[in-house]
Amino acid sequence: MESLFRILDSSSTAASAPGVTIRFDGKPLTVPAGMSVSAALLANGARSTRTSAVSGAPRAPYCMMGVCFECLVEIDGVPNRQGCLTSVRDGMEVRTQNGARELDAGDAATQGSARHAG
Repeated sequence: MESLFRILDSSSTAASAPGVTIRFDGKPLTVPAGMSVSAALLANGARSTRTSAVSGAPRAPYCMMGVCFECLVEIDGVPNRQGCLTSVRDGMEVRTQNGARELDAGDAATQGSARHAG
């Protein structure tokens, strides 16, 4: 089945950018440099990038601007990364995030200070 997401204009910056290789759940993908992880996965036919913490239902990127958190993936062993806000880089390892993940103490401290900063 063909992906619903693809680069439409071959003269676009993303289409003409040099390719980098990432791995998604162990499968190598060559994608344009500078593309977001979520866009790269969708353009390569990914139907799901995480599962719901409540029901286990498959989920995929939705808003592509960091608001909905449907794009959460594990990148280079770090869970809870927003794929739509992260650019691909050569050698990146991306995995489907299954269910809820815990924040480590460093992430929790960063989250708390960001919440009270303004």
